[in-house]
Amino acid sequence: MKKFFIPIMTIVSLALLAFGKATETTSYKCMIQLTNYEGEGAYIVVSILDGNGKYQETLYVQGDDNEWYRDLEEWWKQIYGIRRPNLDAIVGETVTGGQRKMTVLNIPTDKIDAGYKIRFESAVEDQEYYKDDLEFDLTTENLSAKKEGKGFIRYVRMIQQ
Repeated sequence: MKKFFIPIMTIVSLALLAFGKATETTSYKCMIQLTNYEGEGAYIVVSILDGNGKYQETLYVQGDDNEWYRDLEEWWKQIYGIRRPNLDAIVGETVTGGQRKMTVLNIPTDKIDAGYKIRFESAVEDQEYYKDDLEFDLTTENLSAKKEGKGFIRYVRMIQQ
């Protein structure tokens, strides 16, 4: 019995380290309504930034052809173009003018009401790029309000699930 105790305790210890407490998230259903523009589909990226504007996490990427990610210039420079992280937030094909997209954003709970911001960037091939098409403080109050974009995004609405 004693000869099994140390190997079992080692396995249990490693399992606890490997499967430690995951970051708690709060899920928000998010509807992104685009303006009625002409042209190709919009690439959209949603990120969390700290109080100094430094990217902390990518929550969502609309558009699955990474050839065009460089059009999302600021995100490309600070995140994807440098580190090429394995993104699990990529959702699929782009959305064209006048359409809307529903998705779920899993926002780390410890970043809500803690001085962080959420940024929606948008770009369309051969058209403009909006670094902060929509950007606001990541607060409970802001997450429940309709927010107007200033580029390809007409507005965004979020509802906690």
